[in-house]
Parts: sequence; structure tokens; C-alpha cells
Amino acid sequence: MRTTDVVIVGAGPTGLALGVDLARRGVDAVVVEKADGLFPGSRGKGIQPRTMEVLEDLGVLDAILAAGGPYPVGMIWRDGERVGEHRMFDPEEVKEATANSAFTVPWMVPQWRTQQILFARLEELGGRVDFGREAVGLDQDEDGVTVRFATGPDVRARYAVAADGGRSAVRRALGVEMTGETVDPNRALVADVAISGLDRDHWHMFPPAGDGADGFLAICPLAGTEEFQLVARFPEGTAVDVSVEGVRKVAAARSHLAPEDITEVRWASDFHPRMALADRFRQGRVFLAGDAAHIHSPAGGQGLNTSVQDAYNLGWKLGAVLTGNAPAALLDTYEEERRPIAADMLGLTAGVHRGEVRRGAATVQLGLGYRESSLSQDTRAVRAALRAGDRAPDGTLAGVRVFDAFRGPHWTLVAVGTAAPQVPDAVRVAVGQEQPSYGKGLFLVRPDGYVGWAGDTGAGLDGYLARVGL
Repeated sequence: MRTTDVVIVGAGPTGLALGVDLARRGVDAVVVEKADGLFPGSRGKGIQPRTMEVLEDLGVLDAILAAGGPYPVGMIWRDGERVGEHRMFDPEEVKEATANSAFTVPWMVPQWRTQQILFARLEELGGRVDFGREAVGLDQDEDGVTVRFATGPDVRARYAVAADGGRSAVRRALGVEMTGETVDPNRALVADVAISGLDRDHWHMFPPAGDGADGFLAICPLAGTEEFQLVARFPEGTAVDVSVEGVRKVAAARSHLAPEDITEVRWASDFHPRMALADRFRQGRVFLAGDAAHIHSPAGGQGLNTSVQDAYNLGWKLGAVLTGNAPAALLDTYEEERRPIAADMLGLTAGVHRGEVRRGAATVQLGLGYRESSLSQDTRAVRAALRAGDRAPDGTLAGVRVFDAFRGPHWTLVAVGTAAPQVPDAVRVAVGQEQPSYGKGLFLVRPDGYVGWAGDTGAGLDGYLARVGL
């Protein structure tokens, strides 16, 4: 039997991001994946500004920027003619929402490429993924978790994380139910294809001609590749043909393209949009993250982003507990903080899918926070705009970028217009006389970039530091 501190089941974006975060903290963790390799399709292709900040901290920003590009403007077609442009995002809302971030637009990177980048970073940090390892059950006791596999030895760990997708075998083994609904009764074909005859400057949209016509077709150039993502919707009850000929047939029927214009189909899937939320994100020593905990419609690009941020929230807490600094109770705050966020994001994606919500300020995820968390403590006499539980804004202090001070697995004390008290070596200090996004005061920023504690003076800071293991 193999032993480790953390076993992460699933090598999607969630499992890989968590693996990277734990590896840089010196935590012994292994990622296990039932497939023989990384997921090959585009699926979640949009990376929101908040997730770009996370990926910068994890050390993969340059690779992500090089691998992708901004979203193209939509182009609506009818009867083989271009009839007008369609913008997927509200530019003014997005501009306002990203005012204190270095990232101002969603960034398109196909999921398979994001996973390759995270996998390479994990290996660079000394982490590993064991492929061909299908988890089929687990047992846990007060000391740890034993995960069983279809083949090969069991893995014994102090904690386990289910990051194995919407059909999570770990979640089922735990008996944790999901509550949800069908967002759209219509099924969809999603495929990565090579196409001749379409420009790569637009997201090509082919709406149905009228009642009774075949459904919607969209063909989007995948930034950083020579491929397109094709999405076609089908009426309820329709059998979706994911073969090469099936993809060619639907493209030809719904657009001016000829079947032979689809020169290659590299990946195809029959997708049924639905949303669901796990009743619990933790059971004993096992945590649910990503699609194992919440299933989204792809509309609005929230699923992958919410999932990576699950990992970012859980990673520093597991690290703090496993190094012996923080009490195990810190891990209780994972579900406390992330489940309400996931519930809100499910409502948002459903609204975007149904055309009730435009992509804008809410979808960039910079406004999400944990003000109601038991980890958020604000001791100031007068509350300012930035409060404990909020995402700490980017900006400059004494000519230095604030996020440069944040980068890494540590906590940071930001002192604006006031003297910084003595803090442990594990806490980095950033001092400045003025920073409009913060206002005057002391702000203890968590490893995941949220304000944990805020005060006018250092009174009460020592007690908070002790509580979180510092």
C-alpha cells in the first residue's frame, strides 16, 4: 500500500491546480487519474480574470498567456451571408469590474491545453500523476483515508480530495447526494474540429431559420491552436451522432459549409446541460471539489473557474494543517466558504444559459468573497469599502505591485498609512502611505488573496494569527 499526505482523485483542472498548490507548499500529495492520459477536448475554454490571478500565483501565467488569446467578436450568419456582429460580453461592465486587476478580459485557452500547462508545472515542482488508476471505493477512519482502485495497490492518505468530475466515483462511494435540475432539455454536440472556409477572427453563429428548423450552431476558433470548437444544439430526445460523419452532417445542414470543409474531428462529445450542487463538500477526511461538487452549464464560463478556485481555497488550508501549524478545524471553513460561492455561480450560469443574464461584472468573478466566513474578522471602528472577506485588490504600494508581494504560499500584511506591527517571519509585510483601493489601515491577506483580518491598529491581530496557525 502506498502512503501519502493527500490523494487527489482526478487529473482535471481542479486536481492539477490543487496538486500544484500542495507541491509548492512541500506537501506530499499524489494525483490519480482513471484515464491513461489527460483529457483531450476543449470543453471549458474560458479563463476569467480572477482565475488568471490564481494562475499567476501558481506560476503558470506566462504559459497560459502564450497558449491562448482574447475572445473573438461573434459573427451572425444567415443563408450563407454575414448579417451582423454580436459581442459576448458587456465591455463597460467588464472594464469597471476589472479596474483593480491586471486582467481585464476573459482569456480563451482550450481545457486540454490548460491541463497540459498545469501538469507540466506539477512535474516541475516534483509532483506526479498516476494514470490508469480508477478509484472504485474508499474507507476512512479517524487517522486517514484508504482509496481502493480497480487495479493496483490501495493508497493511504491523511486526506483525500474528490476532483473526479460530475460522475464522481468518490462522491458516490461517500453517499453524498447532489441536488439540481436540467438547465436545458436540449442536448448538444461539442467537438474540436479542423475547418477550411471560415476565418479565425470571429465566433461564427448560425441561428435557426425559423420554427421547426434545426437547432443553433456555433463555431468558435480556439485561440492558440488551428482548431475550432463546434457546438450544435438538438431538440429533446434526439440521438446525437458524435462520429466524424455526424459532425460533418450537422455542420452542412445548419450552415453554408460543405461536409468536406470539416477536414478533421479531433474530439467530440454528447453533452446534456444541467446544474447540480453536492449536499456537502466534506465528509470526514474527504473533500469534494470542482465538478464533483458542482456541475454547471458551460454558458458564461464559470465551471472551470469555480473549480480552480475550489482548489486554491483548499490548498492553503490543507498545507497549513498538514505542516502542523494550524488546527484541523481550519479545514471546516472550506465547505463554509466554497459551497455558497458554488451555489451563486450555478444560479449565474443558469441565468446566462437561459439568456436572462449578460456576461459582465458577475462573470469575471473578481467580486466574489467571504465576508460571512468565520475566517473573516474586521476590527475597525468604521467599515470601509474593502472589508475582511473581500478579494484584496491589485495596485501599487510605494511603487511596488501589491500582487508581487502576495505571490507565493505565504500570508501578507498590508499596512497603508499606518505602522506595521511585528509579525512572524511567515507573514510578508507590504507598506505604503496611500493605496486608494485599500484606504487607511492594516489588512492581513490570506494565501489565496482574500482579506482575512482588517484593523485600524494591530490590536487583536496576534489572536487571529494564532487561530490560523501563524
